Amino acid sequence: MTTSKRDDVPRLRAPRRGYLLGTPTEASGAMTSSSTGQLRSLAREHVAVAALTIPRLLRHPVWRKANPHEGAGLGVVLVPGFGASDLSLTFASTWLRDRGYVPVGAGVGFNVGCTSELVDRVEQRLEEHAEATGGPVVLFGQSRGGGLARLAAVRRPDLVRGLVMLGSPLLDPLGAHPHVLLAAKALAGLSALGVPGLMDTDCFSGTCFEDNVAAATAALEVPAVSVYSKSDGIVPWQLSLDPSAECVEVHSTHTGMGVDPDVYVALRPRLAAWAAERFDLRATG
Repeated sequence: MTTSKRDDVPRLRAPRRGYLLGTPTEASGAMTSSSTGQLRSLAREHVAVAALTIPRLLRHPVWRKANPHEGAGLGVVLVPGFGASDLSLTFASTWLRDRGYVPVGAGVGFNVGCTSELVDRVEQRLEEHAEATGGPVVLFGQSRGGGLARLAAVRRPDLVRGLVMLGSPLLDPLGAHPHVLLAAKALAGLSALGVPGLMDTDCFSGTCFEDNVAAATAALEVPAVSVYSKSDGIVPWQLSLDPSAECVEVHSTHTGMGVDPDVYVALRPRLAAWAAERFDLRATG
């Protein structure tokens, strides 16, 4: 596990349109060198492969040794990735709850809708959970969920104690594996046919896209951690190097980050510091 200081990563720039618009990013282009390479990447990212990591997590001290007072009641809003649901972060939720945090799902369903509408939902949950827990909370997102969490943090820094992003394509929201983006394009096609609740073409090239790119390139006013892996078969690791965040490298697949013990080893001291800061502020308030 390695950590990059903010000065060690490239400046945040406006994302270039990715595979959906036929102009792949340089980082993503490395993933299209051969069909065989693409298939191998996808095979490593199968949920069944990710599940093989679970026994290692459950045996690891980072899971077994829990201080129930560590979280000090700090709220956490969990935002799942594209095509996933709140259930995909069940292990993260359990780990947090056992340590005294108060986790809740973001309520974005399978995270396949319009970006702006989903950020609205995250913001609403953020407001509700901050009120319920008595102060700013942590936003914790995986993959696309990390991008949504970042957008919400830019909107409402007053409600955010800290931001965690796992394998999120922060420098290019359209920079994921081409197979994933084809699935997103198919959803946009269904949306054009009148199926409600799905992303549409405006999320890739129109006003929605441009507005969210502008927000995504804004500097963060809250402490943030971006976890990335060079073994990620879905999101090129370079796209997770957010200059406004502390960037931490782990050795994990994309789908396996939520059950990888190294991720929790990296997050534990950072989350604990945010919780301690919250406790200190409440004690002096």
